[in-house]
Amino acid sequence: MAAPIVVHPPSPSGGRRVTADGRILGLAHDTRDLAEFLRRAGMDVGSVRLDDPELIEWRGGGPEVWH
Repeated sequence: MAAPIVVHPPSPSGGRRVTADGRILGLAHDTRDLAEFLRRAGMDVGSVRLDDPELIEWRGGGPEVWH
């Protein structure tokens, strides 16, 4: 089963599209943006691990790659 959150590869103009179950949450420029999108999606960001492959699928680089 695929992770419900996908952080897509960096765009040429900067930032990474974030989707949840196929729905676009926004364009994140860092992990703070990602945390805000997850919070708005109803997740408890205090308990979210960015390296949890069952929750977040990183495409085109991990949480340290934003451009």
